[in-house]
Amino acid sequence: MDLFNVYPVYPIEIDKAKGFKLWDKEGKEYTDLYGGHAVISIGHSHPHYIKRMKDQLDKLAFYSNSIEIPIQKELAKKLGEMSGYEDYNLFLCNSGAEANENALKVASFETKRSKILAFKGGFHGRTSGAVAITDNPKIIAPFNQMHEKVLVDLNDLEATEKVLQGNDIAAVIIEGIQGLAGIYLPTQEFMTALAQLCKKYGVMLILDEVQSGYGRAGEFFAHQLFGIRPDIITTAKGMGNGYPIGGVLISPKVEAWFGMLGTTFGGNHLACAAALAVLEVIEKEKLIENAKALEAIQLELFSKIPGVKEVRGKGLMTAIEFDFPVAPIRKKLVFEHGLFTGSSSNPNVLRFLPPLTITEKEVKLLANCLTSVLEKEAVANN
Repeated sequence: MDLFNVYPVYPIEIDKAKGFKLWDKEGKEYTDLYGGHAVISIGHSHPHYIKRMKDQLDKLAFYSNSIEIPIQKELAKKLGEMSGYEDYNLFLCNSGAEANENALKVASFETKRSKILAFKGGFHGRTSGAVAITDNPKIIAPFNQMHEKVLVDLNDLEATEKVLQGNDIAAVIIEGIQGLAGIYLPTQEFMTALAQLCKKYGVMLILDEVQSGYGRAGEFFAHQLFGIRPDIITTAKGMGNGYPIGGVLISPKVEAWFGMLGTTFGGNHLACAAALAVLEVIEKEKLIENAKALEAIQLELFSKIPGVKEVRGKGLMTAIEFDFPVAPIRKKLVFEHGLFTGSSSNPNVLRFLPPLTITEKEVKLLANCLTSVLEKEAVANN
């Protein structure tokens, strides 16, 4: 049996990792400036993370949610304190797509409606409901089309209100910052008005913070940049630093009932240990503050790179956009300079989503290496 070949991959086998450094089987060193799709929040093989995981493994790695699991409550308490959502309730699952599926279900139960309003360019996962509200026809199978959704342009307030006036929308789902699309931010005006409109029309507001959460945008959740408070928040990726875990933060106005949601593996002992370690490191090492401090530095340095059309983002969630496809540039960054960066559904965008532990040195390294690659390209084309 072989693998189902659905991923384009570089012919590199990473053998070990530490911090933001990676090494392949031959011992070649790489710098991770992508964090495995924004998953690695506190760096690879962090000693506190490893200790937390090993200590938990020595006691109990898994039992189902048919028993009391105190470490779940410990995680909920810590997450509430650090995020500012102490009065919300937490449902634990295994991934961002599963978090969004459950958020949509909660909203539909609460409003007794079925339609979802989402935004063009948005990405919410690859499970049935999540992929149905994702703006990418390539990954929407006929089976997914049974779900009712409406797509409008990000920041189009008039179109959004027109849809919400129909009284048949269960929820609006929006990313704190659109990630896969190429790091596009909603405006302050739009987010303020969106929150108000959802309340006006009795619609649940879901903030998808799967990629933009856990300090990446310079706040615990990206939507906190806009001063709004949604009904439901979803999170995953950086939550477990590589160990699969997702979460749904649910407003206290929503009443739970037995059987409303469920999961076999979600919130298992080992996953909770990983998630607690992440929060403890973020807090102790002030990684949210680090992300915020590096924002201005990278925006300035990246905007000076020859051929750059635009640099946008918040914290350590950044897009560098060119007037041409960047796939060849990213490949040269890997094989000539040992730098991993991210792609986007916009072929002209290179994404910078490093571990939150990086320093100004790594920002300068990317700027210098990008400049070198582009200068060589210019010489070769003349």
